[in-house]
Amino acid sequence: MIELNQLEKYIISKKDKIQISSKDIKSGDIFLALKGKRFHGNKFLNEAIDKGAKFCVTDNKNFKKNKKILYVNNIYKYLSKIAKTKRDLYKGKVIGITGSAGKTTLKETLAFFLKKDHTISYSKKSYNNQLGVLISLLNLNLKSNYAIFEIGTNNFGEIKFLSNLVKPSEVFITNIQSTHLENFQTKNNIAREKADIFISKYNNNRKKLYLNVSSKCIDNSSKKYFIKKISPYKKLHKVTLSINKKKVNIVTDAIVMHRLNNLLFCLAFYNENSLNIKSVLNRFKFLKPVEGRGLVHKISLNKKKINIIDESYNANPDTMLQSIKNLENIKVKNNKKIIILGTMNELGNNSYKIHYKLLKQLDTTIFKFVILCGEFFELSVKNLNPNNEFIHFKNTNKIMQFLKEKVHNNDIILIKCSNSTKINKFAKILLKQVSI
Repeated sequence: MIELNQLEKYIISKKDKIQISSKDIKSGDIFLALKGKRFHGNKFLNEAIDKGAKFCVTDNKNFKKNKKILYVNNIYKYLSKIAKTKRDLYKGKVIGITGSAGKTTLKETLAFFLKKDHTISYSKKSYNNQLGVLISLLNLNLKSNYAIFEIGTNNFGEIKFLSNLVKPSEVFITNIQSTHLENFQTKNNIAREKADIFISKYNNNRKKLYLNVSSKCIDNSSKKYFIKKISPYKKLHKVTLSINKKKVNIVTDAIVMHRLNNLLFCLAFYNENSLNIKSVLNRFKFLKPVEGRGLVHKISLNKKKINIIDESYNANPDTMLQSIKNLENIKVKNNKKIIILGTMNELGNNSYKIHYKLLKQLDTTIFKFVILCGEFFELSVKNLNPNNEFIHFKNTNKIMQFLKEKVHNNDIILIKCSNSTKINKFAKILLKQVSI
């Protein structure tokens, strides 16, 4: 039988060893057998051990005894205790990122720049809830210079709890948008919840706040970091940034505001920490969008070459409009642009009104097709007299058939929806078509 101290010492001394899926297990990893929606992780204990797991942890006594399996009464309490110990031992700089949208993209962007010259730890995927943050802390590399954590919430009180675990000294708030309104009701409530990350009562380690106060400015109190000018440059765009009263120019092929804001965030962080901002500017051209958050895929559909802009990871009214605006700004005729929209989840009692308002705003620009899926869009279309051709499908198989019949070479398809919707699943199927 495993001794607790033996396992705890292993977790604290190692990095990136915690796994919650037996499919991801490598030799030397630790498998957490958690209760899922359909199964308990105990079902996969043997698979994890066969794949090389050094230890397995479970809070369910229903398992065949094995010297590699440790039973604990409450797995979350047990992990929290070790996570707190490991956090207290960490001597590097801890960065916390919260906000309604863009947490993962900013985390990946900052990590992309920092890891060129520094040893870093950062949370994988979108690990920003209680379990995700615990895993990120347990996987922390104590020898790293910087550790980046996402801190999310979908209900009151979660930010204060997670902030107390992570204790970030430098805090980013990406934005305040209409997300999880089912629980929060108003944007003011969302703002109050997010602000807990920088309140000393919950995070006594906080020292510096990076706040997106507008679409073009970071840290408005001193106006140190902002977009000064965007101008045409040959067939591209030149963006002039003001970084602590110094002008910096970059060239980009597309104006995507949240990516420029993320660049501002990173440049502000580098400047405030006396790091070399040239390292960011030199690597910016190699930066690619995160999967499901604007990554462009080239596929062949019915022998037609198609560009897919995959924004299928998640959506709220603000990010959906932002994505549509980004599509508008692409220098291709609008009759080559197709939009596929899925339901926006967790908007509460105003869900129908919000979906209807979005279609009204979208309808000011004409696209080749606007394909919709979900009950709120279905009801909205019935009450509109649109300029666009809005087409609602209940069945995603029919969407695929429609696209095969209607798309032409070099069409651009934007897919935007909330996670775990029909369109989210459809996007994964579509992207499995032959890549070019």
